Amino acid sequence: MFTGTGTALVTPFRADGSLDESTLRALVKRQIEAGIDFLVPCGTTGESPTLTHEEHLRVVEITVELAKGRVPVLAGAGGYNTAEVIALARELAEIGADGILSVTPYYNKPSQEGLYQHYRAIAAGISLPIVVYSVQGRTGVNVEPATVRRLAAIENIVGIKEASGNISQMAAILNAVPDEFNVLSGDDAITLPLIALGGRGVISVVSNEIPFEMAQMTRLARAGDFAAAREIHRRVHPLMEVNFVESNPMPVKAAMAQMGLLEPVWRLPLVAPKAESEARIHAVLETLELVAPQHATAHAAA
Repeated sequence: MFTGTGTALVTPFRADGSLDESTLRALVKRQIEAGIDFLVPCGTTGESPTLTHEEHLRVVEITVELAKGRVPVLAGAGGYNTAEVIALARELAEIGADGILSVTPYYNKPSQEGLYQHYRAIAAGISLPIVVYSVQGRTGVNVEPATVRRLAAIENIVGIKEASGNISQMAAILNAVPDEFNVLSGDDAITLPLIALGGRGVISVVSNEIPFEMAQMTRLARAGDFAAAREIHRRVHPLMEVNFVESNPMPVKAAMAQMGLLEPVWRLPLVAPKAESEARIHAVLETLELVAPQHATAHAAA
C-alpha cells in the first residue's frame, strides 16, 4: 500500500497563523491529480509539533476526505509518550487513515529494547499498518538493523522510513527484513540508490513542489529504468538540496510561497529562511521554470 512516492505534506497557515483549510484542500487535490502514490499528513514537514490535537485530526480528516480511496493516507502519529501515541493513532483510525507513520521517541532516548517495546505496544493497540520513522538527526535515536528485523516480524508493522542518510545501514536493513517489508527513503536524494538496493520508494519533501516529476522518477526506478530515472534526478537534484539549506520545512514552504501555492507562514519556533536562502531557493525554482525570472518580475512590477 505504501510504495512509490508518498508526499510528506506541508501544513499551510493563514497570515494570522491559523490552519488554512482551503489551501490544504488545494494542495491535496494537486498531489492526487499529479499522480502521487500516497499522502503523509502531519509529519515533520507538516510542522506536527506545533499543531493542536484538534488541528492534527482536522488535517488528516481533510486529507482522507479528498483522497476518497484514490490514494492511501499514512498519517503521522509518533512521539515520546507511548500511551499518547496509541490514543492518537486510534483516533486517526476512526477518521479513516489507512496507516500510521510513527517517528521514534525523541528527547527521552530509549534503548533498542525500549524502541522495540514502544512499537510493539503501538502495534498491539491498533489494527492499522504502521511505518516506523527513523531519523536520528532529529530525534537522537537510531533504529538499528537488528531492531528493524525484530519489528518486521510484527504483523502490522509493514515498513520503515529510513532517514539516517546511511546507505550501508539501509542495505543491512534490506538484508535483514522479509521481501514484503517496505523500506522507504526519508531523503529525496537517496531514493534512487535505495531502490537499487531493493527499497520500495520514498516519503518525499520535494514532491510538495514537483509531485509529478518525483512520482515519475520513482516509478521509473522501480521498473528498472534507471537511465530515465537518473535524467529526472539530475534535473531536480538542486531542488532536493535547496529544500534543506535550512531546517525542513522552512525552505520548502518558502519555495511553495514563491510558486504561489501557499502563504509564507510558519509557526514558531520555525521562521522564514534568511534572505540569502530565499534567493538561492528562487534561483533553483527559476532554473526549473517553476517561477518567473526575478528580472521579469521586477520589470513587470515597474
